[in-house]
Amino acid sequence: MPAPISERKLANAIRVLSFDAVQKANSGHPGAPMGMADIAEVLWRKFLKHNPTDPQWHNRDRFVLSNGHGSMLIYSLLHLSGYDVSVDDLKGFRQLHSKTPGHPELGYTPGIETTTGPLGQGIANAVGFAIAEKTLAAQFNRDGHNIVDHHTYAFLGDGCLMEGISHEVCSLAGTLGLGKLIFFYDDNGISIDGNVEGWFTDDTQARFESYGWQVIKVDGHDADAITQATEQALKETTKPSLLICKTTIGAGSPNKQGLAASHGAPLGDDEIVLTRDALSWKHAPFELDDEIYEAWDAKAKGDVQQKNWEADFDAYKKAYPELASELLRRLNGDLPADFDSQAQAYIQQTQEAGGDVASRKASQNAINTLQPLLPELLGGSADLAGSNLTLFKGAKGIEKDADGNYIYYGVREFGMTAIANGIALHGGFIPYVATFLMFMEYARNAVRMGALMKQRVIHVYTHDSIGLGEDGPTHQPVEQLTSLRTTPNLRTWRPCDATESASAWVEAIKSEHNPSALIFRQSLPHQARDSEQVANITKGGYVLAKEQGELQAIIIATGSEVGLAMEAYEALSANGVGVRVVSMPCAEIFVEQDASYREAVLPANIRARVAVEAAHVDYWYKFVGLDGKVIGMTTYGESAPADQLYKEFGITTDAVVEAVNSLV
Repeated sequence: MPAPISERKLANAIRVLSFDAVQKANSGHPGAPMGMADIAEVLWRKFLKHNPTDPQWHNRDRFVLSNGHGSMLIYSLLHLSGYDVSVDDLKGFRQLHSKTPGHPELGYTPGIETTTGPLGQGIANAVGFAIAEKTLAAQFNRDGHNIVDHHTYAFLGDGCLMEGISHEVCSLAGTLGLGKLIFFYDDNGISIDGNVEGWFTDDTQARFESYGWQVIKVDGHDADAITQATEQALKETTKPSLLICKTTIGAGSPNKQGLAASHGAPLGDDEIVLTRDALSWKHAPFELDDEIYEAWDAKAKGDVQQKNWEADFDAYKKAYPELASELLRRLNGDLPADFDSQAQAYIQQTQEAGGDVASRKASQNAINTLQPLLPELLGGSADLAGSNLTLFKGAKGIEKDADGNYIYYGVREFGMTAIANGIALHGGFIPYVATFLMFMEYARNAVRMGALMKQRVIHVYTHDSIGLGEDGPTHQPVEQLTSLRTTPNLRTWRPCDATESASAWVEAIKSEHNPSALIFRQSLPHQARDSEQVANITKGGYVLAKEQGELQAIIIATGSEVGLAMEAYEALSANGVGVRVVSMPCAEIFVEQDASYREAVLPANIRARVAVEAAHVDYWYKFVGLDGKVIGMTTYGESAPADQLYKEFGITTDAVVEAVNSLV
């Protein structure tokens, strides 16, 4: 009987596949896959619960490669363990339309849980996975039925820990006692610029212990030590665990291991020959022994694990049929069958109720109405719940020893947003997060990543303009709306009253593959509408006030400036000007409508157009043309009462009237 294949040889399979693919592409990062190969072999072969034949099995463990530049590590792991990632896919590394892009991308490769690359955000996504698992388990598990029961693992490097987001999310993870969260830190001491001792001398162990983590130091090339450390981490159920794994970047390369030279560039043909010799690897590029594939293959083990879970779930369904049905609905991302009818009834009731309401209060009213219909709404705010108005009746904060349905994120805008991406990726929840619109800037890259991954995350942003007043320009958003609107796949809503606010919430919830930004502010006047106009809110833009007589000019407005537009409409109409007002709460959805609808709202022959919004003017020229006018901001604001600021910067009813008259 042949001797069992060594763990080192199985890890070396990762090393050679990784440096061969990088070399063939003449691009990539071989150092991290080579340095973390021994850790990956232990985790994936001994501990990770997954099924390569069903990558979306709900109760799988989640694995995140936060140091996503080392993508050939996870591609090698997926290929070796039996996912639908072939040798040809590895050979297509970093090539157009391949399953193996330069960084792990959600939707390209089976087994990839999240898009990583911007360092630190993978850590945050992993925290989101762990929060989702813990909360979903509390809501659905019953005595003897641990239907939601999995771990979240993440690999991370020095760069991930240098990024500030790592502090935000790891601090919160410790506070929440996420005992099923286990991180493996690739402590190789090297980043792109060289030895990190020149710029990164943190005591990482003390740092994480201060967060409330279990910290274990281990030789990252000793399979037995890694095994023991992982077992120790799994036994700790009240704290997340960090395994600080001392490794050598590019391990196995005679001349480049331990050096920045192996970080972000191919080893080179000559060095690969030497590395193959050093590893006693006799095979040609991309060739492996059958015994290696047999030792790595996780399909049979994963199939057994999944079938065991399915048997447990069948017993759960018999004992708790309604809970089982609800869990599957939520995990599949479906809305309740009666959601749309109830939501539309609420929107109509809001329109009929009328009354001037702050849109942020209208937002809270919508949450209070919709959350009982959708217990999967998992909200939170970055220490501004009382201002963002994100708390709902029955909201209970998630704590270390207490189950809840609301997350107090603290002042962690970036971390909050990236965690929400992870919660959405996990499934079972529709997360919403909140802060002031100005502080979206802290979270900007996580907003982008959610849009890139097409995740249903709802971003609630309040205090939306110079109307914030006395807090001054540091708190007054000017360019942020343009930034959000020009983000592909993101839908940005700026409602003008309670009805549009309710509609925005409903559409955001229904947008399964789009994140949404909902922009709210202080008291806004109610606008009269008929049923057709209410229905047309969902089209992103619609005629709110029709012209009296022949159409001569169009005013386009959003949010609080719709009130100004309506005042201008009354004044202009009284003077015989045929003007209409178009409310455009979501420009991105409006431009997706068919040409006939867009023409009906904004006839091409009417060139006299004025847009008004208390934000940067440049965005609106796409709707008014170069011969139209935009009433808005071209500078930062000032500190003063809001009414004075609107006059100071010329965002007034008189300014709109004057602009229209100058065009007609």
